[in-house]
Amino acid sequence: MGEFESSPMGRVTVYSIQGCPHCVQAKATLGRLGVPVCDVDVGRHPELRARVKELTGRSTVPQIFFNNIHVGGNDDLQKLAPEELQRLVNLVKEEPLPADAPPLPEENQSEDSTAGETDGEFKCERDELADLVEDFKHGTVIGSHRRGLTLYKKSFSGDQLVDWLHKEKGMARAEACNTGQALLQKKYMVSVRGCGQQDGSFGEGKDTMDTLYRLLEHDPHSALNAGQTAACSPIQAAELSLLLRELILKLFSEHLSADGKSVDYKGMSVNPAFERYSELAIQLQRVELLSLSREEKLAFFINIYNALVIHGYLRLGAPTNMWQRYRFFNYVSYLIGGEVFTLQDIENGVLRGNRKGVAQLLKPFSKKDPRLQVALPDAEPLIHFALNCGAKGCPPIKTYTPQDIDSQLRIAAEAFLENDDGCMVDSGKGEVRLSQIFKWYKADFGGTDEKLLKWVVEHMGDSPKKTSLQGVLSAGKTKVSFLPYDWSSNSSH
Repeated sequence: MGEFESSPMGRVTVYSIQGCPHCVQAKATLGRLGVPVCDVDVGRHPELRARVKELTGRSTVPQIFFNNIHVGGNDDLQKLAPEELQRLVNLVKEEPLPADAPPLPEENQSEDSTAGETDGEFKCERDELADLVEDFKHGTVIGSHRRGLTLYKKSFSGDQLVDWLHKEKGMARAEACNTGQALLQKKYMVSVRGCGQQDGSFGEGKDTMDTLYRLLEHDPHSALNAGQTAACSPIQAAELSLLLRELILKLFSEHLSADGKSVDYKGMSVNPAFERYSELAIQLQRVELLSLSREEKLAFFINIYNALVIHGYLRLGAPTNMWQRYRFFNYVSYLIGGEVFTLQDIENGVLRGNRKGVAQLLKPFSKKDPRLQVALPDAEPLIHFALNCGAKGCPPIKTYTPQDIDSQLRIAAEAFLENDDGCMVDSGKGEVRLSQIFKWYKADFGGTDEKLLKWVVEHMGDSPKKTSLQGVLSAGKTKVSFLPYDWSSNSSH
């Protein structure tokens, strides 16, 4: 695609984002036309989003212009009659670029200015306790210990840890106890559930001396980022989630097919960049969650959820039936801040304020579950349009930041509702057809059809569809139905 430079000749301008299959398909079609194409990534140039919305009336990408003529999105491009498409191609080839052509980024804001930030091998400042943990791991203390009738493998008692620190590291017992407390607080080790003190304290003269512990990497679970110690000094949660999401999006984009319809997950899994991603994901193990604000939690967990879905596809394959989907979302997980979070835990436990999900009999977190401290106080309905959206047009954003998370989520909802797989209005029948998402999570949108429709109107951008919907609602007796949901996999294997 073309560089950003002034030219008297015509051009096709495409506003897109990284990792958008519909953008890839549109650019592949345009690339075969023999016309100059300028691809503007509005994810890297957010200053242009408002202007593109002003010019097009839409919140989705791609948005395509032949000189100053707005064609629309990918669907609109594919539906153009051959003679109309040829007319637009001739316009670009034969007419100079008009003064009111759509804008490009400023010259000092290069498209490549942020590219490559996550390309290199991940480097970090090593935590002060990491070497001590590595020495302890290769000592003779960790082993099997019995409590009652149960044998706990790869465990050690608090007393054994203190003795090892005293003998091998020359620490006084008071200093050794303080080190044990630091290892607990920094999530290097965890107490074995059901084996003594569980309040997070560690010290001489307490029950903790007989409590069994494990190194976090030895605690048995299926998290995709487990099995290795996170040795870096803790990274800020918001920064880490952005790095992970950017890297997985770049990988995803590199393995999208030319038509944007399928992803080569097998090729993606052997890409060296995926190993770098996996190393970075390990650092989630000890990230600090309890101090996050509402906005920071939203951005962090949305980014991590979307990255974890792709990571799950790479490790386990995309689910192909209802049972596999249920298992996938209840099994695929990351170890975050010392606790395991599945996809269901993130969506329903954290982002929906600990509400029961689809086909769930219980809330994700019990009253005693430490993860409940991380959950939002209330469900945030806007998250449903940011979590791994598969609509025909994408919101012009793929990674979320705490600074303006609410406006980013509103943009995502507006983009989703612009699509016919999000909302369709039949004025003649007085019927509104909505995505199954609104049926599954109706409680998040008010709980009744009336409140649901009111929410939809309030979150639509100004468009003919919104006008039609308002007309149907004002006529009364609106029928609400729900569109079939496309569960098909985008894997090329």
